[in-house]
Amino acid sequence: MKKLFLSVMLIAGFTCSAFAQKANVTKAKRDATADTPDFKSAVAAIEAALADPTTKDLAETWYTAGYVYNEMNSKEYKKELLKQPFDQEIAGSSIVKAFSYFQKAYDFDQKPNEKGKVKPQFSKDIKSFLQTYYTDGQLIRYGSNLFDKKDFAGVVKAFDTYLAIPDFPAFKANELKKDSTYKMVKYYAAIASINAGDTLGSIKRLESLMSDNYETKNVYELLYQQYFAKKDTVKYMTILKEGFDKYPAEPFFLQNLINNFIYSGKNKEALEYLNQAIAKEPNVAQYHFVSGRLKEESKDYEGAKAAFEKAIQLKPDYAEAENAIARMYYNKAAAILQESNDIKDMVVVKKKQDEAQGLFKESLPYFKKAYEMNPKDAELKGDLKRIYYRLQMNAEYEALNKE
Repeated sequence: MKKLFLSVMLIAGFTCSAFAQKANVTKAKRDATADTPDFKSAVAAIEAALADPTTKDLAETWYTAGYVYNEMNSKEYKKELLKQPFDQEIAGSSIVKAFSYFQKAYDFDQKPNEKGKVKPQFSKDIKSFLQTYYTDGQLIRYGSNLFDKKDFAGVVKAFDTYLAIPDFPAFKANELKKDSTYKMVKYYAAIASINAGDTLGSIKRLESLMSDNYETKNVYELLYQQYFAKKDTVKYMTILKEGFDKYPAEPFFLQNLINNFIYSGKNKEALEYLNQAIAKEPNVAQYHFVSGRLKEESKDYEGAKAAFEKAIQLKPDYAEAENAIARMYYNKAAAILQESNDIKDMVVVKKKQDEAQGLFKESLPYFKKAYEMNPKDAELKGDLKRIYYRLQMNAEYEALNKE
């Protein structure tokens, strides 16, 4: 008899608990929709229902949670539409929270009942709410506001919510268009992810953008930088090569490709890419200049000079190319003088010194021209002073010193 009494009490207690939590669901909705809403009370009530085993797996509970936050958003959004002061943080964060609750509600709403049939009660309303969130621009404005505040993690959350809506299972394929606005939001979600220090997240978002034809050049540049930060050599070299193929006239990809080849001691590969670039864009002076540098490094001095001269032909004020030719002559002369230090035959030494002097003289007009093109460049001025000193052109040296 006592066991029976205890069982009855337990059942009664369980029923009371279930009833109390269902009452909390009702209370939450009532408090949120009152003429003077009490959102604090509504949130407390629905959180209690979400935590209770008797109600935490019910579609109605999760739907009501989303509905409470939707009402919080609606209150602020009405103020915005009426040009009244409103709290954008409450408005925006409420949508983000509502979306997460509606997701769970939709999942529970699609489950079959005890008879094995799916009879959704809330899915139609959920779909309507999400469609509004996607089209009214609130999430975009909220994310932009967070961007201004440098809350980049918040930006990612807000923009990811917006981006998830078209793929929500309540919508058919392409029912909500992923237009230029969608692509823009995806791009800035990636930028925010980078600023938030989320390398893996930013890589995922940037790779998703590669097929969207939106800010493609920037996407490749940013993706290279993220892989570089990750020290994933294979990936960042692949991105540079793809970027170069798409944008052969864009120096960013070629320069970084060449730099990486050079740092790896692969000057031959660097020159091969440069030759491809020149074949595609023969009038880019900088390509010929870099080609000259690589050829000079390989001791192909004639080829280097021809490349520098081509750069000057394409860009007559190319001071760096003029200086490169001058420096090449100067370095060759200096190397010959260094070599003569180990020679004991003074006749040969004199011959070497004359050869070096001839090269120093050949460098002079190039040094002068480079300096005349850019007289404010201290390095060019120093080079010209050095050759004046070397050639014992004292008057010119002193005049330059006094400038």
